[in-house]
Amino acid sequence: MKPNRNESRRQQQAAENALFQAVISLRTAAECRNFFKDLCTPAELQALVDRWQVVEYLEQDLPYRKIHDLTGVSVTTIGRVARFLADGFGGYRTVIERTRDSDNHASH
Repeated sequence: MKPNRNESRRQQQAAENALFQAVISLRTAAECRNFFKDLCTPAELQALVDRWQVVEYLEQDLPYRKIHDLTGVSVTTIGRVARFLADGFGGYRTVIERTRDSDNHASH
């Protein structure tokens, strides 16, 4: 939360929940792409894309330096992504499992 905002923690959580509800209302990758292009600056969107690429490379057990060479993402950011992949809130793992499941269903 920005330090100069006059919102309570409850108001901030309600605003976050509204954003997350908006995201899960999207039905296609195209809708999601358009929403995130409206919501984020190009640099913010690229940062999200970069982090997701890092997750995919970490899942392939690539070394941090190789991931950096492939993506241009700093080793510090790669380490942060790896830390949250291992000990975060479980969001990365949920999406990895669900996208694997959908990939497996699509191939059968």
